[in-house]
Amino acid sequence: MRKIASGHIAFWEGGSLWVFDIPSSPGAPSRNATHAHHAFQLTFSLGGSFGLHLKDRVLPGPAVLVAPDTPHAFEASGLVALLFVEPESHAGRALTRLAAGSPATPIGAEQTRQAQSLIGEAYGAPARRAALRQTGMEICRRIAGHVQTVDLDRRVRRMIRWANENLEGTPAINAAAGQVGLSPSRASHLFVEQTGLPFRAYVLWLRLVRAVDAHAGGLSLTEAAHQAGFADSAHLSRAFRRMFGLPAASLELS
Repeated sequence: MRKIASGHIAFWEGGSLWVFDIPSSPGAPSRNATHAHHAFQLTFSLGGSFGLHLKDRVLPGPAVLVAPDTPHAFEASGLVALLFVEPESHAGRALTRLAAGSPATPIGAEQTRQAQSLIGEAYGAPARRAALRQTGMEICRRIAGHVQTVDLDRRVRRMIRWANENLEGTPAINAAAGQVGLSPSRASHLFVEQTGLPFRAYVLWLRLVRAVDAHAGGLSLTEAAHQAGFADSAHLSRAFRRMFGLPAASLELS
């Protein structure tokens, strides 16, 4: 499959930072398919340009915040960065307050505290992936410190931790409920109330994050799929396309 962009990705608990160089060339796709994913997406121009296509409008750069589960398409050229922040994290809960129910909104420098310059410096560092990871975590810390938030229910935090520790198996709500002393129905209701996702859908998101991290670390798509608990690379590819709007094989990741 033809590669449409080369990128560098760094992951940490609760977030990831993706920096892509997207060439503008004849025959290249103008934008990805409409999609939605569980995380907040903060999109930054790093000298390139982008537009986020929503149902009723297009938001241009240089910086845009997209809320979780918001259908959108992404059109870009040049160097751009996407910071994904899980809404259950401290930074994610701060972004929930900042978004104030809006599906997408332009963001100012005061809300992200020089994020673009920090990402640009990390992208040029010799140990690029490690620098991007530290920079992404620092931006998240700054976001989390900017707004007062209410933390997740400790039982939901425990279910999330347990799911992360058991992705190689089949983490199900019945077993997760047993970890926190709740009935499956009560645990399921509490999880959706706190995260906005059914437990099963959240597990799929965790699997996808782990698989993309493994692929960016050098594993083939098939190897990454198996490591994250997907049945095969086709299953991984379907999930990736649904959440990011393009085939995983079309990106050159590192």
